[in-house]
Amino acid sequence: MSNRLKVTPNDLSAFWMPFTSNRQFKQAPRMLAAAKDMHYTTTDGRQVLDGTAGLWCVNAGHCRPKITEAIQQQAAELDYAPAFQMGHPNAFELANRLVDLAPEGLDHVFYTNSGSESVETALKIALAYQRVKGEGSRTRLIGRERGYHGVNFGGISVGGIVTNRKMFGTLLAGVDHMPHTHNLAKNAFTRGEPEHGAELADELERIVTLHDASTIAAVIVEPVAGSTGVLIPPKGYLQKLRDICTKHGILLIFDEVITGFGRLGTPFASDYFGVTPDIITTAKGVSNGVIPMGAVFVKKEIHDAFMTGPEHMIELFHGYTYSGNPIACAAALGTLDTYKEEGLLTRGAELAPYWEDALHSLKGEPHVIDIRNIGLIGAIELQPIAGSPTKRAFSAFVKAFENGALIRTTGDIIALSPPLIISKAQIDELIDQVRKVLRAID
Repeated sequence: MSNRLKVTPNDLSAFWMPFTSNRQFKQAPRMLAAAKDMHYTTTDGRQVLDGTAGLWCVNAGHCRPKITEAIQQQAAELDYAPAFQMGHPNAFELANRLVDLAPEGLDHVFYTNSGSESVETALKIALAYQRVKGEGSRTRLIGRERGYHGVNFGGISVGGIVTNRKMFGTLLAGVDHMPHTHNLAKNAFTRGEPEHGAELADELERIVTLHDASTIAAVIVEPVAGSTGVLIPPKGYLQKLRDICTKHGILLIFDEVITGFGRLGTPFASDYFGVTPDIITTAKGVSNGVIPMGAVFVKKEIHDAFMTGPEHMIELFHGYTYSGNPIACAAALGTLDTYKEEGLLTRGAELAPYWEDALHSLKGEPHVIDIRNIGLIGAIELQPIAGSPTKRAFSAFVKAFENGALIRTTGDIIALSPPLIISKAQIDELIDQVRKVLRAID
């Protein structure tokens, strides 16, 4: 670690930090200076076990050689290539490798730079597709309560987390929401998919009856709702959504920004649940979080519907300056190489039973009212402090960091999603740290 990185800046005021309690942080900064494999190193030299894969994204662990080398080499050869009307080989090689991993039928990839941009792209493609196939009245978008689909206007419109929505006006018109599937009364301490709640998918039929199918372009859901606190779909729920969408000619979009690239022990959550959507949004794990990048997968018939008219004309008026950036593509190719060589896209399935038992060993610890798990994701829901929602979980987050573990909190829920390289011994260490924290906080 260089001496430069050991020094905490003496003025923290200029940086307005995202999704952060800025005043609290700047009074007692939590500064990271380096990382390797499963650990961060703080500016004061402490090792911190990464229990969240950074921010759900560092699936292959930190500073992996193939990814680092790919970035270094690409930066020296081709730093940037125009994204419009020009190309470079890595963008096409990566697209081919991505569709080889994708569920059957999702044959085309559109590059973005983040999960938020992937969602905006997917929503725009869905609306445009309905129009180019002659169903321009289909302009409604259906999301879900407690859904998280990034922070751009389309994403917060179809999303259902109130704090992400309430400050920003009326948002997009023509958006409706299905109910979330979280049911503590019936499903608390479930291991894997809950038994109760598949019937909640029928709420989509009610929405179709209200608006008429001819007005609805697409439904977007996270297969596993991560950022709201790991809400796992009840058995049969996603298949029912698929069946209803197919019946009414509505596109089904899976937001797999978190669940994509091995998080559930399969390449995509679509594989895990055996349900294939029409569009998949990804980011995070596509480049191991190293360089910002996202990718939207679409079915062949969606892509081909745009390939009409004069050949010199642009088919879809959408894109980003950094779509398929050469260095981002190199990072993603290095990431895919690492996943393949180490079997990381399926390693979660091998560790899932051990992870499940370790996580559920926290049942009965102070403040715990629910534990949920699937693949290598887990959540521990805490009883809120009366009159001070989120305070108990935030205290747990701060205490865990002080003790040498990085966890994530959302509301009064502790969410865990470690890098896929985690060992059983490190699972034990992470859960023991959480246990100590639960016993130490009020």
